[in-house]
Amino acid sequence: MSELRADIGIQSMIKYGEELCGDHVDLQEQEDGSALVVLADGLGSGVKANILSTLTAKIISTMMAAGLSMEECVKTIADTLPVDSARGVAYSTFTIIRLLQNRQAELFEYDNPYMILLRDGKNYPLERSEMTVSGKTIVRSKVTLQENDLFIAMSDGCTHAGIGLDKKFGWERDDIIAYLESLYDPSFSAKTWATILLEECSNLYKFKPGDDTTICAIRMQRQETLNVMFGPPAVHDDSERMVSQFLASAGKHVVCGGTTSQLVADYLHKELRPSLHYADPDIPPIAYLDGIDLVTEGVITVNRVLEYARDFLEDNQSYVKWGYKDDGASQICRMMLEEATDVNFFIGRAINPAHQNPNLPINFSIKMQLIIELTACLKKMGKRVQVTYF
Repeated sequence: MSELRADIGIQSMIKYGEELCGDHVDLQEQEDGSALVVLADGLGSGVKANILSTLTAKIISTMMAAGLSMEECVKTIADTLPVDSARGVAYSTFTIIRLLQNRQAELFEYDNPYMILLRDGKNYPLERSEMTVSGKTIVRSKVTLQENDLFIAMSDGCTHAGIGLDKKFGWERDDIIAYLESLYDPSFSAKTWATILLEECSNLYKFKPGDDTTICAIRMQRQETLNVMFGPPAVHDDSERMVSQFLASAGKHVVCGGTTSQLVADYLHKELRPSLHYADPDIPPIAYLDGIDLVTEGVITVNRVLEYARDFLEDNQSYVKWGYKDDGASQICRMMLEEATDVNFFIGRAINPAHQNPNLPINFSIKMQLIIELTACLKKMGKRVQVTYF
């Protein structure tokens, strides 16, 4: 299996005056590491477009994931969806990218703006060929994947941005490519790229989108594992086993919690060096321990990480905070949300006596709930997560 992993980020905004988005993105993942992403743009806007795009994306992704051909998928769509009375067309436009075991990408495009591929920060022209399916021209291309390849799929709301305002012909594809190249940073997550591009579309629309607009970014990154140890074990005699398993796991290592970090320091026979610098007044300072990538406070810091992770799955507005700040929560987010493809949690079930004060809002059940919710968020981002309790 390829060492590459697909980081996928999706952002959408609704046409001004509408309540539902007429675009839809569907993702299918398979056990062999392959993935299928379909971006469908329903004709028109509102409820009808939403239904058309959702059904189109669902039908294509389900059938292709089951091994059926593009011809069968398109025929099924044409036979299944209702015909638009004004246009006489039965389904939406679409862009399909199939990642074959993260080694090759196969693209199928029908009437959406052509997908953009940045390789080493520069536009990489794809060799496209045409195929006719049920009277429709489908554009097909295939490319061998490389680390840091960045694919940008979009609905035509992106290229229409600015029409009649600052852009006579809209935001043309060549201009979008130049914009992406000017901002290129291989450390940006796919969600960050989608957010950046959508915000520029919103600016060009003067914050009143004239069309549903969706960006789907796919970044190919090398497998990176982050190991997080949070809390001491329920049985003290298990401390050495817990720490040894944590340290033996390949990848970066983060320790959360004062008692937990002291356990690791004792195991390593190293000095734990607390910092007095508050990078964020609401987040306790970090500490330093040789052999560990990051040492932070426990529940307060992890709770902030969860808040940022929830926002990351929504509009990603908090990125301006955690993307550049040096507090413990921000540093964990950069490692966990941007860099890591795999996250291993080593969670101690010991009850901290300090947290049993009824006047404090922290207790054992809240600590466990933090990990459950954070794990769920990370899985929604497509990351592989393993949790081991001690």
